[in-house]
Amino acid sequence: MKSLRPALIVATLLLAGCASHGSNSSESGWWNPLDWSWSTLWPGNWFGSSLTVTDQGVGAINGGTPLQESALNAGLNGDYRLRQGMRSEQGGVVSFWQALTENEVKLTFSGKETVSRIEVTDRDIASADGTRIGDAFSERYQKAFGHCQAASGEAASAVLCQAPDSEHISYLYQGKWAGPQGLIPPDDVLKSWQVSKIIWQR
Repeated sequence: MKSLRPALIVATLLLAGCASHGSNSSESGWWNPLDWSWSTLWPGNWFGSSLTVTDQGVGAINGGTPLQESALNAGLNGDYRLRQGMRSEQGGVVSFWQALTENEVKLTFSGKETVSRIEVTDRDIASADGTRIGDAFSERYQKAFGHCQAASGEAASAVLCQAPDSEHISYLYQGKWAGPQGLIPPDDVLKSWQVSKIIWQR
């Protein structure tokens, strides 16, 4: 039954195309399938395109995007619910916006007048090299040296690693370790740690 679904979808689209032509002689004409944009039949386009983290930003949001609800909503195609918040940071107050689905935070945007930092926790969003939330350290790195540093301000042990061949993307890895806070665990411990955030920094 599953094998019939693609054929049924194509058949439905073909019939819809034929039916859209007028029945009067002045309106009728042969339907040319080459006039169709066949990319609409590609399954990946049926549900819209997913966001991607690149050196330029996340989707249409970059360092020039105003830190305002309307601009963020447009850059996210209206796919998330937005809420604003404030937090103290380095003796000052920083404003931020969070993008949520079903009350779960998926992205966090911060900056002054424009976006300067984006934290991604949405498993459906990948970076340009294919990294996603939950990927193991060993899938991207063989060792921490030259790539990673101990991350501060996190609730659990974490290391922050610069994405290969990127100036603006980094990955926050977290996992279990009995060692002291502030030190990078051995590579054999890190290999099973997982990405908890994908971070874009202007």
